[in-house]
Amino acid sequence: MFTTRPELVGTYGMVASTHWLASATGMAVLEDGGNAFDAAVAAGFVLQVVEPHLNGPGGEVPALFATAGSDRVEVLCGQGVAPAGASIGHYRDQGLDLIPGTGLLAATVPGAWDGWLTLLRDHGTRSLRQVLGYAIGYARDGFPLIDRVPMTIDTVAGLFAEHWPTSAAMWLRDGKAPAPGSRFTNPVLAGTWERLLAEAEAVSGREAQIDAARRAWSQGFVAEEIEAFCRTPVRDDSGRDHAGVLTAQDIASWQASYEAPLTVDLADGWSLHKIGRWSQGPALAQQLRLLDGRDLSYVDGVATADTVHQAVEATKLAFADREAWYGDDPDVPIDALVSRSYAASRAALIGAEASLELRPGTPEGRAVTLPSYVDSGRAAGPATAAAGVGEPTVSRTGTTRGDTVHVDVVDRWGNMVSATPSGGWLQSSPTIPSLGFCLGTRAQMFWLDEGLPNSLAPGKRPRITLSPSMASRNGRPVLAFGTPGGDQQDQWQLCFWLAHTVGGLNLQAAIDSPTWHSNAVPSSFYPRNWTPGELVVESRLGTSAIASLEQRGHRVVDGGAWSLGRMSAVARDPETGLLYGAANPRGAQGYAAGR
Repeated sequence: MFTTRPELVGTYGMVASTHWLASATGMAVLEDGGNAFDAAVAAGFVLQVVEPHLNGPGGEVPALFATAGSDRVEVLCGQGVAPAGASIGHYRDQGLDLIPGTGLLAATVPGAWDGWLTLLRDHGTRSLRQVLGYAIGYARDGFPLIDRVPMTIDTVAGLFAEHWPTSAAMWLRDGKAPAPGSRFTNPVLAGTWERLLAEAEAVSGREAQIDAARRAWSQGFVAEEIEAFCRTPVRDDSGRDHAGVLTAQDIASWQASYEAPLTVDLADGWSLHKIGRWSQGPALAQQLRLLDGRDLSYVDGVATADTVHQAVEATKLAFADREAWYGDDPDVPIDALVSRSYAASRAALIGAEASLELRPGTPEGRAVTLPSYVDSGRAAGPATAAAGVGEPTVSRTGTTRGDTVHVDVVDRWGNMVSATPSGGWLQSSPTIPSLGFCLGTRAQMFWLDEGLPNSLAPGKRPRITLSPSMASRNGRPVLAFGTPGGDQQDQWQLCFWLAHTVGGLNLQAAIDSPTWHSNAVPSSFYPRNWTPGELVVESRLGTSAIASLEQRGHRVVDGGAWSLGRMSAVARDPETGLLYGAANPRGAQGYAAGR
């Protein structure tokens, strides 16, 4: 199969991400003697600067990681929780049936800073200044704007000018977006980071400094500035102005944590590791369970029409369960949902024709209750993102229908990280002028119905779309991968997994292989639209395959030849010590680096 680039192979280290400056930064840290954790943190902070429409300091970071010398995979939870004042009653009293996707009402506790610093403290080797210095340099001295940033700013320029003056002051030049490729600086953000470093370096010792920086954020000036800003109402998707409910106490009361991953054993010695019930990660495990033992095939590196059909029907079943069952609730029957017996009963629903229904299952015989907004059919409508390289679909009101960034790192010792940072998009919430960044809007993923696994409640994590992945083979961690893309993340990862494990393609060829996704699942993003039967494909699947899918009842949308996904991946062969890396060519932005 034709590939756009070679799969990188080396022995020293590999970094793959959604932006070349982040990949280069991660590799520079490895070259300086840092490990994979140091490199991932440094790359993560650079991504906050150079892809500000996709993530920022006010967002979150979930990650999977494995440490050298151990076969155990762990989850880093850098996903903040709903504030104490975020009750269903508070939102309902304001006439809302959905949490707006923009403004201040959707803010959860920012988790990225504490998440990255916790990972650095416990598993890294470099000082905070050594890893944060790269991002500070880009924020202070400037970086080239990729085309998508000005495009996004142009879309919301009117909102900025009329309702969000602090964002207009930062992102507009004479009322317009800066030119693509121009050098852009964010000196206020650089100053915020320098102030955090100054408070950290007032104490001695690497770990003590990192903890001091965490406190300076959560119990110091950052939390105070966030609370003060949230008290002023701002315009959001509802068409009205609302104040936020996030307080300094909410921020001080939360910290990043570790937990065990959801792990499922698959064929040929593979095991998949995902974040559990509070993410959509189990959907990839469910899809693979549903496809276990089925006749799947690739021809010249391209999935056959029958393979795509079966995969898409498995996606619909898994994501229907996501809507009914996933959430930050200990009563979620997660083990049953990913069990072989449950998958076998559900797989019988995959027929020769495309399903146009949302069909959640009944794990352990439990009765199904869907969110009223989904169950009523009110959410049916035009697709939220027919195509795109994982970039967000942005409305004039700033609504971002899902996207983020991704970074994977493996080092010569065997440390491995897969992280999917997101939130704090420049277009989704007004800039806090004293800090140089905006808040996230992840609470839009909660439902305002009582009694659901993903019902809004104070101190609860939203059921996020962010879904990094790691895989072991014969009990040893060997592969880290992921992609931005909101609801498409675990669909595009399925395409990659099948191309790699069924099609036999190397990492780069698997990323390059034609991709698809279904829009026949409710969106996780305001206004929660979905289109039954809609299937978006890359045209490289071939006219014959596309015609066959249409004959089976799929409502096929041709997304273009190279349009879907922003996958990256790294791998390690524990027997030879060889390292591998690959990144997405779509959009001419993602790169892998290594030697």
